[in-house]
Amino acid sequence: MIKTQIQVPESQYQALRKFASEREWSMAETFRRGAELLLEVYPPHPGPVAQTWTPPSSADVGWNDLNPAELKSCVENDREPTLKPIK
Repeated sequence: MIKTQIQVPESQYQALRKFASEREWSMAETFRRGAELLLEVYPPHPGPVAQTWTPPSSADVGWNDLNPAELKSCVENDREPTLKPIK
């Protein structure tokens, strides 16, 4: 086993202390069981992204003459792209 140290808010600590006491568990056992539950409930992370993201072509999504680099910049900066008028 590996020994570790964590910090939790006082209110959470008190609630966990009461929870553990009611079940006659140690705090370590309580945290171990909590960790086991998290590992059961949440699926494994899908892993690294296979390739660098590239946007779809503007013809595929209706963006008239939108530059892929400009679209990427808009996404990264959470702003709307400036669209050119349809000719």
